[in-house]
Amino acid sequence: MAAESRAPPLHGGPKMAGGAEPGPELERVVEALELLLRRRQQPAGPGERDGEAGPGPEGALRPETLRSNSAALEERLRRAPGWAALRGLRDAVLARAPGLAAGAAGEAEPGWAAACGLLALLLCLKERLTALAAAPAAPGAGPGAAPPPSADTLSVGQGRAVGRALRAAVGLGLVPYLPPGVGQRPGPPAPPPAPPAGRGARLHAATAALAELTEHPALGGPLLARHLGLLLAGLCLLGHGPATHSEGVSEAERARCREALRQILDRVYQPLAVRELLVLQGRPKQSPPSPGEETKPALVRAPAWLRRLCGQLLSERLMRPNGVQAVVRGIMEGTGGGTGAEAAAVDWRKCDTVAKILASCPQQCLSLEDYYTLVCPQILDLLHIQDKLTARQFQRVATTTLLTMAKEHPQLAEKHLLQPMLAPLLRCSETAELAVEDLSAGTVLVTEAELSSCVEDVLKVYVVGNDSSSLLLGSLQSVLGVVFSLYSFAKQNVSYLRSPCQEILLWFLEKSEREVSLAVLEGFAGLNSSVHTLHPRCRFCVGSEGGATIAVEEAISDEDEALYQKVSSEQCHVENLVELLSHCQKSGLAGDFFIRCLKALTQVAAEDEAALNSAAVPGGSLLELEQYHAEQRRKLLVLQLVATLCESVSDTVFTDVAQVEEFVAATLQRACVSPARGPGAAAEVQTLTMAMGLVAAMLGGAVQLQSSDFAVLKRLVPLLEELSRTYPEPLTQELAADLRIAICTHGAFSPGTVGAAADGVLGKKLGTGTQSPAGIPGGAPSPRGGRTPPRHGRSSPSAPRERSEEQSMCHEAGDTGPAPAPCADSPAPAGLRELLVSAYDPQPPSRAAALRHLSSLITQRDPEALRLQEKLLQVFLENVQHEDAFVYLSAIQGVALLSSEYPERILPVLLARYRGPAQGTEDTAAAIARMKLGEVLMRVTQALGDMVFKYREPLVQAFLRGARDPDSALRASSLSNLGELCQRLGFQLGSIVQEVTSCLTAVAKTDPKAEVRRAAVHVVVLLLRGLSEKAAEVLRDVLRDLYRLLKHVVVAEPDGATVLHAQLALEELDTVMRRVLFPPQALEKKIVVLP
Repeated sequence: MAAESRAPPLHGGPKMAGGAEPGPELERVVEALELLLRRRQQPAGPGERDGEAGPGPEGALRPETLRSNSAALEERLRRAPGWAALRGLRDAVLARAPGLAAGAAGEAEPGWAAACGLLALLLCLKERLTALAAAPAAPGAGPGAAPPPSADTLSVGQGRAVGRALRAAVGLGLVPYLPPGVGQRPGPPAPPPAPPAGRGARLHAATAALAELTEHPALGGPLLARHLGLLLAGLCLLGHGPATHSEGVSEAERARCREALRQILDRVYQPLAVRELLVLQGRPKQSPPSPGEETKPALVRAPAWLRRLCGQLLSERLMRPNGVQAVVRGIMEGTGGGTGAEAAAVDWRKCDTVAKILASCPQQCLSLEDYYTLVCPQILDLLHIQDKLTARQFQRVATTTLLTMAKEHPQLAEKHLLQPMLAPLLRCSETAELAVEDLSAGTVLVTEAELSSCVEDVLKVYVVGNDSSSLLLGSLQSVLGVVFSLYSFAKQNVSYLRSPCQEILLWFLEKSEREVSLAVLEGFAGLNSSVHTLHPRCRFCVGSEGGATIAVEEAISDEDEALYQKVSSEQCHVENLVELLSHCQKSGLAGDFFIRCLKALTQVAAEDEAALNSAAVPGGSLLELEQYHAEQRRKLLVLQLVATLCESVSDTVFTDVAQVEEFVAATLQRACVSPARGPGAAAEVQTLTMAMGLVAAMLGGAVQLQSSDFAVLKRLVPLLEELSRTYPEPLTQELAADLRIAICTHGAFSPGTVGAAADGVLGKKLGTGTQSPAGIPGGAPSPRGGRTPPRHGRSSPSAPRERSEEQSMCHEAGDTGPAPAPCADSPAPAGLRELLVSAYDPQPPSRAAALRHLSSLITQRDPEALRLQEKLLQVFLENVQHEDAFVYLSAIQGVALLSSEYPERILPVLLARYRGPAQGTEDTAAAIARMKLGEVLMRVTQALGDMVFKYREPLVQAFLRGARDPDSALRASSLSNLGELCQRLGFQLGSIVQEVTSCLTAVAKTDPKAEVRRAAVHVVVLLLRGLSEKAAEVLRDVLRDLYRLLKHVVVAEPDGATVLHAQLALEELDTVMRRVLFPPQALEKKIVVLP
């Protein structure tokens, strides 16, 4: 928008010709510029728009055109009305710039004269804009209207005219006087340089005028945006160039040029300044051209003095606040967003170039330490750029720079880069010097933002950077324990930190040496101190944005609770460690760690054997007692770790014959050190038989063994020989001797026992899932012509039998343990017999389909199926123990349907099995089976409805007995079932409410397991919800006891979930009592008919 038509006079400026004559209007000055740059006649070139041509002289500005334009302007200034003010202002400006005045008056060189005239008019425009800005502001617009522009605002047309004038002034007054290699730009060829005579003075006059124009934003903005490089070239040449290029320029004028250069560089957008200085500096001598630039004309190389000067100025830009980001933006801006291999290569080259620049200490810096102190925090800040368009490049530059610094100066890089980056994790490590004991409970040591940023930075630098130098691995190992604790916390909660922590841990385990990785894994499990774990007084808390915080934990005064928390934490760490190992099976790390744990187990067995023989008792001193307890704790951790690994690792844990040999060697050595005896003898014998059968299977052709493999297997010969002499079981001795012979003869002589052992492994598939993927097949041919699928250590007792066995054996419904399918000569029809046989199919989908078909027959009250109810019950109960959820849930549904049809016959059998574990089963398996039976009883209860009152006493007794079981999971399950039963009984609870209340009170106050206490309080919640308004009547004798129990839980319970259940129960109780004490008033009318 144009400025006001009448502007106030210049205050404090030079007097105009004619006295106090008002200053010219902006339109007049712009009109003079357009007159001097009258448009050329020929059309514009392709791709060129008005106002966008380069700074060089244009074809339209020929000498004749320039002379005629200058003459027309002078004629108008002298005679046209309204131009006197502009003439006076121009005369005043030229009086202050004698170089421009002399050039404007000369007619021999029309180009230089036109440049001086343009610069004079532009200076007049600057003076006029400054005066208008200092004038009083115009009155504001009315309410709701847009505010008027300032008085010194240029319209769009005026801005275009000013841009053309600046371009012409630079092209005519600056470019011709720059020597080759100084400020040269790609594009059309530059004009021939002016003659040496007076070149320095003319260059100084034009440069000084342009530098003065940069002081006003309306003129300095377009000038610095389009012509900053040329202006910097002129200032550098005048202030720092050779004296031959500055003839006619005094030393004071050169000093002013140096000062103007500093001011302009400090004032402009720093990435733009960096980019222009790099262009001035030019390409290095040996640098190859970038892709796509081979066909461009070669530029003259910048002189040495200019390259040194630009290097110094770039170093100064780098040493400024936020200088690192300015340098990175100046080099990298405009390079992102490309696609294809060529663009990616250019991007990577620029990132490497920037990294080398940042990693090199400039000469201006006094010491390398000071440079790293200044630059390293800015490099770390590059990792936190949020702009999606530039974040990837900035992070790549930061990572490459950090890795380069770590290689060149590892000590300084660790001090100024790695330690500050890892500071949030080091702050809460067990080796931290922070006096955590002096902090109050709940103090936040690491905020959620700090922790999330730290983990993301570690992921970007270590994992994405992927440099496995000893410095990086060592620095990461110092915080690896805290990262693993955070990973365990994230696995238990919903947090986005789980995935980055897992990637960091896996990267370290993969890149480190195998021994270091194994030691770190042992440190995660608590077997050694190779990693520094979380400080014992610190704990992770859930963050508000999906992350985590680290706060000081309140000291637990109760020793039992502290022990419970410690054991739970160790169990969680072991489970998460095994989960982490499941991702390391291809590299062989999981197999090596499993073998190391087995060797540690052998050492534990040897120590126990020695302690048993010597009957050693721990010493009386406190130190000896602590050492004894630490050793016992380590043994328990080893046992727990081996047990969890055996349950969780897959059959691909071993990747080669060498690992299988180490596993078998560890098993044989344990058998030699501690022969099987006592209550665990059966399991030891089975493990030993499986290990020896695995060797027999490999020798029998399951694996294509090479001569190098036999060299590995020969390591087992001494152990087999010792086992054949010392083991108490004769069959094992014979098998060990035969295996030794087969290995020594490379399988040429293989006794029958070796083949039988191989058939036992391949055919029956007894074992622990330690099957080598190197060639052992997934199953051996079965008598039916198919392949028997492998079974693992957690296979169900109801294993499939062969059809021949199924047709020759029958079991009663009350028998325990695995049982075959019904006899073929039973009176059942052929279709039903086929379903019963399919209920023992090895494939879980077929088995589950058969069970669901049998359930549908019960629902349809099929007479043949109901006639075989005892056999159906046997089939369902055996499949309840299957490990596949689809199978045992189908079996549970069938038992529930059968029980709802014949509760008098079925329910006693279920209760008898639920009251005690089955004979011949381990405690864990028995507890799992009983929990599944509890689910069956719950479904039966739901199916019976109100008829459940008839079986109230045996059901309540069974669940109360289960609440006292040693297994915590079974106790919690029994209490949950009890709550469901009480909710269904309602008014029919009767006298058993006293027993239920006593049980709940005892469990909620004394049970060591939080989940059991939680279940007990949840029973109260279900009881109150089920009874609703009837609670005050049914529970009138125990309502006070329940209230006191809930208040006690709210006050004294450490588990948050249990407290939440108690608060919910109190709210239910409060609602019930309010309804009883304050019943809702119903407004009603009564009509009474009098007699």
